[in-house]
Amino acid sequence: MERRDDLGEFLRSRRARLRPEDAGLTAYGARRRVPGLRREELAQLAGVSAAYYTRLEQGQSGNASDAVLDALARVLRLDADEHAHLRNLARPRQARRRNAAKHERVRAPLRRLVHAIDEVPTILVGRFGHILAWNRLGHALLAPHYDFAATDRPADRPNCARLVFLDAHTRALYPDWAAKASDNVAYLRVAAGQYHDDPQLTELVGELTLKSREFAEMWAAHPVRGKRHGTQRLEHPLVGAMSLEYESLHLPDDSCVLSTFTAEPGSPSESALMLLAGLTLPTRSQTASASVTSAGDPR
Repeated sequence: MERRDDLGEFLRSRRARLRPEDAGLTAYGARRRVPGLRREELAQLAGVSAAYYTRLEQGQSGNASDAVLDALARVLRLDADEHAHLRNLARPRQARRRNAAKHERVRAPLRRLVHAIDEVPTILVGRFGHILAWNRLGHALLAPHYDFAATDRPADRPNCARLVFLDAHTRALYPDWAAKASDNVAYLRVAAGQYHDDPQLTELVGELTLKSREFAEMWAAHPVRGKRHGTQRLEHPLVGAMSLEYESLHLPDDSCVLSTFTAEPGSPSESALMLLAGLTLPTRSQTASASVTSAGDPR
């Protein structure tokens, strides 16, 4: 991915969504050739020259000051995620220091923590949406057709965006598929601002663009949102409809996100989640019996 193209696409997409009157400008009757604010109008409102803004949008200025970026964010009405994304795109030297390793590694204590959680579906998601670990209930909820041990194999790890755009089972899981798909694209856009020339990300975006027209269209719109919390509706093949609350906890030292899914107490969704646990998880007695058998195996 070329950073100067990303910066230009992002700025143009945000200019296009603002009408002149939204920014306090007078819109005259003449037909405008481009939607939204013109470059000259945005530059005027941000207090910079039109020539300088043009160079910035074309990726020819890599030293934009905080004041300039803050002014552009204010005029374009960027939210916190978009503002941070603008800084990442406009500061390529700083972002390059954050390139990812070839394969993400999960610390053993963190993996044990995920596996130790019994009653709450839990997954650990990497910087590009790869599922690095999941507990039994998280696997049963989101991708029971996948091998549970796939998260332990870097080459085979399921990826959230691949599942959403390329996997028929996952598409059927989400009644609000378009919203879920947009969230995944927005998460990858955030990653692209932080790790713009990472080969894993470049390969992933290229694959999804070639294989999914819907991904290509959403990617071109340049959505930017981080993972935090919200409500997720699911239509599970085993237990039916559920509405779950998800919480995404960012682990900065590991550059990954721990996501949990819970249901409102006493709700039909809680009953469905309990039923899923009963259908898919081994009982404590079975687990204990397996442990004793393993311990007594002479091999």
